[in-house]
Amino acid sequence: MTQLLTNIHEHDGKLTFERVQDVEPILDFTHDLRAVGRVGSGEMRHAASVPMVIVEAYCNDRGITFHEFMNNPVHGRAILNDPALRAFRVWEGRV
Repeated sequence: MTQLLTNIHEHDGKLTFERVQDVEPILDFTHDLRAVGRVGSGEMRHAASVPMVIVEAYCNDRGITFHEFMNNPVHGRAILNDPALRAFRVWEGRV
C-alpha cells in the first residue's frame, strides 16, 4: 500500500486540501500480475488495484460520499471500466 498524503495550502485566508499518492508501485504491481496472467479464476477475478487518490477524485468530481461509492456498485464498475484507468487493471474483461 502506498502512502496517501494530505497537503494543506493557505491563500488569502482560505484553506485548500491536496491529496497526493505515488501510484507507480501500484502500476508496477498490476502490470506484473497482468504480464504473468495472475488474474484469478472463475468468479474471483482480480480486476484491478485502484489507488485511493483515484477513488477520492472520482467521489469529488461526482459530488458523492465515500459511503455512496462503496454502497452503489455502479461507481466501482465505472472506475473499473474507465479506459483512462486501464493501467490499474489486472484482469482486462468487462466488469
